[in-house]
Amino acid sequence: MDAGFPLARALPVLALVVTAALTAGGCATANRSTRDEVLRQIVPSTVQLRCEREGGNRRAASGVAVARDADTRRTWIITTRHFLEPIVPQRLSVTLPGKKGPVSARLLKVSERADLALLEIEGVELTPVKLKDTVRLGDEVWVVGRRMTLSNGVVSQLAPADGSVDYEGPARMIDVSVSYGASGGGVFDAPTGALVGLIEKYRTAHVALPQNPDRAIEIPVPGETTLISSDTIRQFVFEAGLQGFLEN
Repeated sequence: MDAGFPLARALPVLALVVTAALTAGGCATANRSTRDEVLRQIVPSTVQLRCEREGGNRRAASGVAVARDADTRRTWIITTRHFLEPIVPQRLSVTLPGKKGPVSARLLKVSERADLALLEIEGVELTPVKLKDTVRLGDEVWVVGRRMTLSNGVVSQLAPADGSVDYEGPARMIDVSVSYGASGGGVFDAPTGALVGLIEKYRTAHVALPQNPDRAIEIPVPGETTLISSDTIRQFVFEAGLQGFLEN
């Protein structure tokens, strides 16, 4: 400490520093507790999907429970439409968090305007998500992908209605890298656990293998994971007549 700095003035300053440190420590503990609560909230809402077609053709994707009817024990799951296209006879199954065997599902509706599809399962109640239509650029998010893989990142691009550059609006891109089977996976607001969008697609780069230059592999490009925003999801659920079953 500077010898010219009076001790009487130093004590209050030191007290403020200690108080700030204790407060920051308390906030860190609170944030860890809140994070645990959020993760326990979003994981039970996320499912893994599989479709099987004639000839042994199989596909995998992810989905999110968006609404439920407790009286009839029905749950509606949102995912991407391209996972099911072309729309042909196929067997759909859902793997639920904490459950060993898959559950049969049926296709209820596909969107004509957005890359969305709605599935229905019976006899099982999942925890439906809450929707958050507006986020800010740089907001922290959690992503639950294939095989319940958890990733963390930020909102890297927005999709404002008028097309202008803005710092608040529907989420359009995140900087999280994803892989096959992540389509339809939930993207959740980190502080609240509310759904801000579904993974629609991701851009890849072709990288040649050093030992085999004629062969290339596709590597996901960070920051180029595109979403279907929650406001689009909300409109689709309304079109399906399920607005009364959405969580507030």
